[in-house]
Amino acid sequence: MYETQRSFLTDAARRRVDFSKTDQATGVAPPAQQKPVISGQEVFPLTPPGSWKGIEAVTLEQAIAGRKSHRKFLDESLTIDELSFLIHAVQGVRGRVSSVHTFRTVPSAGCRHALETYIAVHRVDLLDAGLYRYQPLDHKLVLLRRGDLRRQVAAAALGQAFAGYCAATFIWSTVPYRMEWRYGEVSHKVIAVDAGHVCQNLYLACEAVSSGTCAIGAYDQELADACIDADGTDEFVIYMAPVGKVQEHTIRTLD
Repeated sequence: MYETQRSFLTDAARRRVDFSKTDQATGVAPPAQQKPVISGQEVFPLTPPGSWKGIEAVTLEQAIAGRKSHRKFLDESLTIDELSFLIHAVQGVRGRVSSVHTFRTVPSAGCRHALETYIAVHRVDLLDAGLYRYQPLDHKLVLLRRGDLRRQVAAAALGQAFAGYCAATFIWSTVPYRMEWRYGEVSHKVIAVDAGHVCQNLYLACEAVSSGTCAIGAYDQELADACIDADGTDEFVIYMAPVGKVQEHTIRTLD
């Protein structure tokens, strides 16, 4: 069993793949770079880069030194500028090259960016509590549903209460075909690697808004997928991270 699982971490699959037969190589149209907005869904513009307020000037050295996992958060809200900054840090677009490629604030194998970013908003100024999805090409949030998701998110994180009792919970899913279109069988390791890039950017960006986060890789797959209405096959949750203010520590519980 260990040998099988360890093989996933190697790049041996690259020798088995005939890249001349991938969908990209055979002329199949590329999948969309982001999920579409459905007619009738509310869309909220985020503060654009360079315009957000309240972001501290933190050096990279300070951000790296201060980076740690936090599981206790204050009962304080994030501002919309702070959330805009954090979201841009994890999936913001720096430049659009073509309908196939965009350069973002994080690296991705082949510039494929097979992740979707969902935000379970609990306490963010100017936003109702509920589930939102980030539209990176437009730097906007689309509202998927309103409501208090704290208990649902905490339950999906195997009862880790801090996952829901924060200001906002970042939930990343993968749409694997975005990567498979180009890399075939090699895709799945690099999707996991990409998720690590994204969450580390969140850790570092939190240092500029007096906030903290904690990467969560232990969750109930079915409950997590249900949080974002993913089908579990063509899209499924791969990572989670709560964000909240951390100047003081307050233990949160499910009751």
